[in-house]
Amino acid sequence: MSAPHIPVLLDEVIAALDPRPGDVMIDATFGAGGYTRALLDHGVTVHAFDRDPDAISAGREWPEASADPQRLVLHARRFSEMAEAMTDEDIARVDGVVMDIGVSSMQLDQAERGFAFSNDGPLDMRMSQSGESAADFLNSADADTIADVLYQYGEERQSRRVARAIIAARPLSTTGELASVVRKALGHKPHDKKDPATRTFQALRIHVNGELDELAAGLHAAEHLLGEGGRLAVVSFHSLEDRMAKRFLREASGGSGGGSRHLPAGETEPAIFTRIGKPVRAGEAELSRNPRARSAILRHAQRTSTPARKEAA
Repeated sequence: MSAPHIPVLLDEVIAALDPRPGDVMIDATFGAGGYTRALLDHGVTVHAFDRDPDAISAGREWPEASADPQRLVLHARRFSEMAEAMTDEDIARVDGVVMDIGVSSMQLDQAERGFAFSNDGPLDMRMSQSGESAADFLNSADADTIADVLYQYGEERQSRRVARAIIAARPLSTTGELASVVRKALGHKPHDKKDPATRTFQALRIHVNGELDELAAGLHAAEHLLGEGGRLAVVSFHSLEDRMAKRFLREASGGSGGGSRHLPAGETEPAIFTRIGKPVRAGEAELSRNPRARSAILRHAQRTSTPARKEAA
């Protein structure tokens, strides 16, 4: 039986968003709807996005979806498209945006989705259940391309060794086959604290779903959509995502340190966001009931009145 979905840092995310009755907010990564449900309980109208058709189908079965469809609006779209979606809804500004970046617990727990190697399943990893799968990529790409993906997105130092092993073992069709190939290439020992296949699976998932490009586009869309005083909350689970969120908020809050070539020396761009407090991690109580929260980090900020940058439009 799969573990129940527990939204990570729920109390902290809701506190960061500071929802008020009548607010309009975006849950950019609906999943099982943990953040959305809490926001609805605070009287917020929620526009929830998910590219996974299973998540949207499950959301449409909620009592809230039928009882008050104006307060829960589900979008079967990538969250990078939220600005266009809000234009379609004639909504110019929102009061909050929350992003829980990465794969959802439900996707990880379903062997047939192919995101994890804990249970053998097809080598898939597609959040949208369409397009190129992980197997398609691994069975067609050359060794250099595979190695680059493993190094860039999985921070795998021995990426070329793993890529050569994958090429030699093709065709690959299951998560178990891939995990076995990686472990053999890297010399896995049963007592190792971390399975060496973890980095390869992370890299492939990010590549197949274009996750870092999606995050970059989503952050800029949030900048464009949030009205003055609006809140942005970003929960990430690994260093690549967190570095992107950290850099985005640092630059948008005027803290890049390098100024701008368009401004006189010594001057900086006006702040688009004001960072609120320090990054937040899960406490011991949450970790005891939800081990997956161990790597989670929340960064949050508040929108100023400064116009959005052109690339955020």
